Amino acid sequence: MATDMSEAIHQLIHEKGISEELILKTIENTLLAAYKRRFGNADNAIVRFNDDNRMVSIYAQKKIVDGVYDPAAEIDLEEAKELNPEAELGDDLLIEVDPKEFDRIAIQSAKQTAHQSIREIQKDSLYSEFKDKVWEIIIGYYQRERNGTIYVDLGKVEGILPKKYQSPWELYHVNDRIKALITEVNKTPAGLQVVLSRTHTEFVRAIFELEVPEVYDKTVEIHKIVREAGYRTKLAVYSNRDDVDPVGACVGLKGVRIQAVIRELEGEKVDILKFDPDAKRFIKNALSPAEVRDVIILDEGKHQALAVVADSQLSLAIGKQGLNVRLANRLVDWNIDVKTEAQFAEMDIASESRRAVSELFGDSEEISKISELPGISKETAEGLLKNNIEFIEDFLSLSEEAISNLEGINAAQIDELRRLIEEYVEIVEDEEPVEETEGTGPAEEETAEEEDAPEEYECPECGARITVDMTNCPNCGIGLSFEYEE
Repeated sequence: MATDMSEAIHQLIHEKGISEELILKTIENTLLAAYKRRFGNADNAIVRFNDDNRMVSIYAQKKIVDGVYDPAAEIDLEEAKELNPEAELGDDLLIEVDPKEFDRIAIQSAKQTAHQSIREIQKDSLYSEFKDKVWEIIIGYYQRERNGTIYVDLGKVEGILPKKYQSPWELYHVNDRIKALITEVNKTPAGLQVVLSRTHTEFVRAIFELEVPEVYDKTVEIHKIVREAGYRTKLAVYSNRDDVDPVGACVGLKGVRIQAVIRELEGEKVDILKFDPDAKRFIKNALSPAEVRDVIILDEGKHQALAVVADSQLSLAIGKQGLNVRLANRLVDWNIDVKTEAQFAEMDIASESRRAVSELFGDSEEISKISELPGISKETAEGLLKNNIEFIEDFLSLSEEAISNLEGINAAQIDELRRLIEEYVEIVEDEEPVEETEGTGPAEEETAEEEDAPEEYECPECGARITVDMTNCPNCGIGLSFEYEE
């Protein structure tokens, strides 16, 4: 087929982004499809290009025989000698086929095959190209809007910016420049679908990588980003070099770097703070721009903390509609309660008592079971239960000898249990009138109302109420003995 294809191939390469190899393969498949449509099959068809790919020909490979039964695959010896005087029986002879021999239907089928192949090749090529760009920034131009979705011209393909991925305060007009993050690349029957976003936290990360060289080369790394698109973004950063200030690097000289980021985010507030492995310092940093006086860890296991601020800083720490403290919670992964100094002073918080702290969150149920004690080990609770001791009251009623005879419970577990009971359980003794008696400890003398009432004193070790019939203090467990003087 003596046709100059160089211009058509050049156009496909530059306009469709298709490689020359794939274009030549498409031309070959097109000719083979037309041949098959004309002759029934293309098993003996061969397509060849010349050295510079400017010309293409299609040949029918036929076997030289003496008596033809299949004209599409065989040729008579005499006819073969006319084409090639050196032809012999059993040889294969290539006979060029003029495309004009193809009928109109064959040509139309070949065109459809060519167009379909080019579309598939273009789709696969673009998919491979854009799939590698997921989570990267791309720049396009506003084309149109439909049902809130913005269609963006990305050059080779058209991207979509769904409504949910648009910042609420941003407005666009036709031909406006849009910088966005590629989040998805999908093949669809209509073509390639490239999904864009301007609300994703990774969009902020990518912007910082563009504006801050230290972030791009990993000298400064972003620990975590939290964001309410259009309102405020918080990001925690740290440095891999002692001589580089991570916050200063992100802010830039006279704030030039952070201002570039804020402009790209259409004026969204951005808080850059230093990541700290210490929870107290990290929480204090996370509540910026508010100044935090102190941070108290209420429950480390449940990640509950209390931040104390000055009266003038309370609204700033909480933020409009609680936005600032809500973002801080997500950034540090702690539940932060913000109080003023006056509010904190009214709260009954003892640093050594987590039970009192739990009451601040409405969890003020009285602890009665040993298994409910904060910090009690599973082994200790289960061991006591095997000894039919489920409640704290059951344990306190035991004598020292009975405690020492408990099966599967060692002295260390007993000491730990007593410490937890002392810390979390308020023991209230019923007051009973006692006879004036003197014991070995510094007991407080009381007037007995009835002569038969049990004698009651204070434990010389912990001050708990004890009676003369006790051999151990029910609170601290110390051994007791009483002496009487006439």
